[in-house]
Amino acid sequence: QVQLVESGGGLVQAGGSLRLSCAASGRTFSFYAMGWFRQAPGKEREFVAGIRRGGNIAYADSVKGRVTISRDNAKNTVYLQMNSLKSEDTAVYYCAADVRYGGSIDTRPGVYEYWGQGTQVTVSS
Repeated sequence: QVQLVESGGGLVQAGGSLRLSCAASGRTFSFYAMGWFRQAPGKEREFVAGIRRGGNIAYADSVKGRVTISRDNAKNTVYLQMNSLKSEDTAVYYCAADVRYGGSIDTRPGVYEYWGQGTQVTVSS
């Protein structure tokens, strides 16, 4: 089993920043594509950002230019730096792992096998 634990969420004013972290268990972290998703009340879970081993990165249009995803394989950790936060960014943010081998980042939640418990991000305005 792969364990994923998110941290770094909290309450922030509009225009502020947060840095989310996702710590993964196991020595096979470097083989996984990692994604960040979010889910607001009453809405579907949506893709935010993803990163693969080879450096392939993708962002949702709604956050492009405001967020940066990165990973530190030595620490088995993936990060999501979020800047210029808006009220519409309020959601539970989830870290997920795609164990498949491939060259593209998949934005579909259903293909990610492992998920963390989520961390709440609340942006006040």
